[in-house]
Amino acid sequence: MDEVYRLFDRRCRTETALAKLARLRQRVQRFTYVGKTLQRLFGTHVEKALTFLDDRLLPATSNAVERANRRHRKMQKTIYRVRTLAHIVERIALDLLREARAQSRAQTLQLLHRARAAPAWFLAR
Repeated sequence: MDEVYRLFDRRCRTETALAKLARLRQRVQRFTYVGKTLQRLFGTHVEKALTFLDDRLLPATSNAVERANRRHRKMQKTIYRVRTLAHIVERIALDLLREARAQSRAQTLQLLHRARAAPAWFLAR
């Protein structure tokens, strides 16, 4: 698996990674018990995924980004699981109500934070 991860090393180019992939495919074919596990290496998706190595504008994503994306997808799934018109209308109304109250909620939080941060002698006045 370390060699599979090394294919996506940002320091090498796509041609180098494709050559490494070809060598890895040859070695995987020799071992039948590993070959079934790593069968996806023989698909075209791996080659397409390696094209991002040549694009310097695309940064590698971190685990934090992937975790945030997964959290967002999960939230969307739970919010829009039942896609009836009534549920969608209710959800939009709830989002609009929450957005309308956001400013007053922010002011309340700011006031509470100031009150907690104030010294005790200031509050005793």
